[in-house]
Amino acid sequence: MKLLITHPYLNLKGGAERVILEIAKRYDAKIYTIEYDSQNTFPEFKEFDIEVLKKKIPFSSLLPYRASQGMRAGYTFYYTKIREDYDFINAHTSPSEWIRNRNPRVLWYCHTPIREVYDLYSFRMQNRSAKSKLLYYTFTNSYKLLSKGVINRIEGLATNSETTNARIKKYFGRSATVINPGVDAKDFRNAGDGKYFFYPSRFYLNKRQEYVIEAFKKFVNKTGLKNYKLVLSGSLSNDKEHIAYLNWLKKIAPKNVIFKLHTTDEQVRELYANCTAVLFAAMNEDYGIVPIEAMASAKPLIAVNEGGLRETVVNGKTGMLIDSAEQMAEKMKFVVEHKALAEKMGKDARKRAIANYSWEAFFKKFDKMAREVSKS
Repeated sequence: MKLLITHPYLNLKGGAERVILEIAKRYDAKIYTIEYDSQNTFPEFKEFDIEVLKKKIPFSSLLPYRASQGMRAGYTFYYTKIREDYDFINAHTSPSEWIRNRNPRVLWYCHTPIREVYDLYSFRMQNRSAKSKLLYYTFTNSYKLLSKGVINRIEGLATNSETTNARIKKYFGRSATVINPGVDAKDFRNAGDGKYFFYPSRFYLNKRQEYVIEAFKKFVNKTGLKNYKLVLSGSLSNDKEHIAYLNWLKKIAPKNVIFKLHTTDEQVRELYANCTAVLFAAMNEDYGIVPIEAMASAKPLIAVNEGGLRETVVNGKTGMLIDSAEQMAEKMKFVVEHKALAEKMGKDARKRAIANYSWEAFFKKFDKMAREVSKS
């Protein structure tokens, strides 16, 4: 089948981009986007036909970066008519599903209903100026209005977890087929304890790197182990808000916190392989590929008791779910002081990752939906 993929911003390394890459490999797909930065996303994308859609939108350049970016993406996908032949379109991050406005046979893999518009709207409204709040309110409500007409016409709807599916039901009144993203367990390993904790995630407010920094400070205070380090690794967009967030993190972090930006896949796997434990603090994460990669690396995971992690982590067996930075620090201390138990937890976690989160299992469901949508 000839597959076309739509995704607005192909300029970072994240869970969504990993899923897109695996689908593109399987189907030798062409990718439509509005932004492509080959240096900051997965290098394998260079092997595919990528078309950057460009539509001129009056006055968009006068808006703040995020508002301008969102307007360009929404307008472009909403009004683009695909001229080439295809069997189906696989849309990913919003608003790329708006491609359905002028094109049939769309299978939307919804990584999440756009959180700034829905479940994190109040959180994102905090600390905004009156002018910014008005602009934000206008854009989010316009988005909701346009989305209603498009989403109801989409032929196939899949998502990454039951957590995300609950949001889809709440905000869109539809139910999606849950297809958990996979991991190539053979690419991950445990190479021992390098005396550092590891949190890989893009630098973005929702990922809450400050949470693990606070927990790490508490861990050092509790144990006196100043030789341990915390490594924060991830992508960074050009958004001024994200850059300011990273700069703030660097100000509040002690000297034994290491920041690594735009790491390669190989470097990330090495950081997994040699860490003491993996930390995870994203706010009510939709699914969370980091916990799955931690499990594949046979490392103990210490993560917030929120979102999709409640589905993938067996608390106390393949990882530890916590409700505060204080609890995270306690579990970090536990891992250091009970190495045999931590090792067993890591081994059990890897078994679970291999048994439940493979790309083979992912495509068994995805391919079935692709055949159904291509015939619609």
